[in-house]
Amino acid sequence: MVHRLERLVIRHTLRIPSPAGPVGQGDVVARQFDAALMSVGFKLSADALKRFSGLSEGTVVDTAAHTLDTVRELVGDHVRHNVYFKDFPANVPDTFDFWMRCVTEALEDDKARPGVLAQLRSGVVNLLTLPSYGTYRHTYDEMLAAHDELTAAVGDRLTVLHLGGAVDDEVTALYLALAGSTTPLGDEHLADLGVLAGHCADGPQPEAIPVRENRAVVNAARLKAGSTPLLDTVTDVLRLACALSGGDVSLQEPTRFRALSRPARRALLAGLDSVVTAAPAKVADVLTHREAFKRLGERLHPHEYPEWPGAAEVFAVARGEKKAYTFDGRVEALLGADDVTGAAQLLTSAPGRLFRALDRLLRTAATPEERNAVVTAAEQVVGQVSGRVVLSVREYLHNRGEETGRRRVFINRGGRAHVVDDTRAALPEADRERLIAALDAEISRRLPSPERLLVDPDVLDVALPLSGRATAAGLGVLPRGSVSPVDGELLRFFVYWKQKQRVTDYDLSALLLDAQYDTVSWLSYTNLSEVEGEHSGDITDAPDGASEFINLRLGAVRSTYIVPQVNIYSGEGFEDAEESFFGFMLREGEQRGRPFEARTVRMKSELRGPGRVALPLAFRRAEDGSWHARWLHLYLKGSPSQNRVEGNQASVATLVRGIVEREQLTVGYLTGLMANGGTAVATWDAESVPDVPVTYIGLERPEGLHPDSVVITPENLRDLIPE
Repeated sequence: MVHRLERLVIRHTLRIPSPAGPVGQGDVVARQFDAALMSVGFKLSADALKRFSGLSEGTVVDTAAHTLDTVRELVGDHVRHNVYFKDFPANVPDTFDFWMRCVTEALEDDKARPGVLAQLRSGVVNLLTLPSYGTYRHTYDEMLAAHDELTAAVGDRLTVLHLGGAVDDEVTALYLALAGSTTPLGDEHLADLGVLAGHCADGPQPEAIPVRENRAVVNAARLKAGSTPLLDTVTDVLRLACALSGGDVSLQEPTRFRALSRPARRALLAGLDSVVTAAPAKVADVLTHREAFKRLGERLHPHEYPEWPGAAEVFAVARGEKKAYTFDGRVEALLGADDVTGAAQLLTSAPGRLFRALDRLLRTAATPEERNAVVTAAEQVVGQVSGRVVLSVREYLHNRGEETGRRRVFINRGGRAHVVDDTRAALPEADRERLIAALDAEISRRLPSPERLLVDPDVLDVALPLSGRATAAGLGVLPRGSVSPVDGELLRFFVYWKQKQRVTDYDLSALLLDAQYDTVSWLSYTNLSEVEGEHSGDITDAPDGASEFINLRLGAVRSTYIVPQVNIYSGEGFEDAEESFFGFMLREGEQRGRPFEARTVRMKSELRGPGRVALPLAFRRAEDGSWHARWLHLYLKGSPSQNRVEGNQASVATLVRGIVEREQLTVGYLTGLMANGGTAVATWDAESVPDVPVTYIGLERPEGLHPDSVVITPENLRDLIPE
């Protein structure tokens, strides 16, 4: 369990908890540890190397073992990446020639010949029936022998692992950070929070748990530890029941409630009763999730506990046996009567709902007086709205100008996206600007005022993580909408998947679009080579895991956009496979090496979303010829089977256009507000590290900062979002 917790700390913070082993002469082993890390693109900080050098060899070896396992998994080096074409990217054949070679080989196979001849007579040959198609024709070791060793380059990635505090301190700090996050966590982080919450149930707790999904996970751990859960709405109780049943605490997907223990049933019913007794109007929240409450009632047996009448009332409302009047119903009644001013005033008692309804209220308002009442109501309650919602509405209003012809991009919590034409009337510019000014002022008021702020310029275009679900777990991953530079001559994508129960075929493809988002070309198993690069070959079955690669020479690319995608041709979805992830590498033009080299990996993210087509990110060439990545983290519904890049060109191009043309709130926006508020903001200079505590914001934690400095990197970027 200790090693598991240490691995969580390393994965989330890139810090190695300081071992508590005996002192010794561990300098030789520590240097070997550092060298092993460098082989996969990591390195010990100077403080970490010094600390390990003074420990016993056994302690260093033990720490090195689980640390190496963790970082190799982070970068995708924990599996063997074989390729269909052994010499890839060299000697990739013409697509038609390759297919004909597979047919010829099949005709030479006595068992396959009759079936192939029959297909040839029909005029259509199914590639999947050809024995030499889609499966590895060589071993992993034979593939390695065909490649030279990687030539080191200055541009190779080197991620520094810093020395942390004691294990218990690091685990507690990580738990408090995740539990107290002001933004929702992704599924992977929620699962990690569950592990940490169980370990830390009897230790320090966050002052507040503002995100309800996080609270449900913590409540489940508290209940199992014998502590009282934190419940102040009936929906909190429902989320807790979902957590205890291993279901979806976001309530987006239905949960199959398990048979709960008697203590758990009593805790849930007592929680419902206390909420309704303290605030009877909250029973109306049941109507939002009526069916889920009905199913929960079948498991809790409220009739057996007459001492909790409030709980019985909850299920009576769910079954329709008792009326409840919702807040939203009152708002709709006022709007139905064309009383926009009255609706706005009523919504001031629920500030978050008012902010989510601003656009509708302003469009519904028939007179300047009504619009003024809406804006005034927002100005009055903005201080009571969560920072995440304030920032979300600020970003929304920024993209809600008078410009016509825009497209609306809808993205659900799981990352599934679709695009529609924006047919709404424009918001009056004066009202929009007035709201933006009020929101900017409120955000500025909530931001910290450090004495000195140092900022790495590369972080300024990183989008604010207004939801943990707008990103993915992995290494070098940035929130949706972020822009980051791409430096290198060769860009190489990779996908790895391992099926769980049935034959599964994922296809890595790259769609190339011009400046008007029209298709220039693509690389996939149907087009193995182009001027721009090569595809490593199609693998159609992955019982032991499989990899596909695309190699691109950026100087030869004829398009403005490069959009890598992973299509599910057949078999298990991204959430069903045993493992699936995507990433990209950057190399210098003359670098050799294997198809997969951990030191060249710039990003690796898990593929764990809905839909049958994954769009992790897109690349755009600027007018000066430089390339930048725009992070997407999106999924298209696709077809149940046989998804191909040729079949989704239009939908992918439309979606990419919608994301690219939408402006995000970035780190640069927040640091600009801080500078306007009087904070001394300076550009980070690695050659002049101050010897006093500072606040630093950048893509990586630099060495040499004062130990009392506040450091914000992508791993804890959510800390920038004010409460």
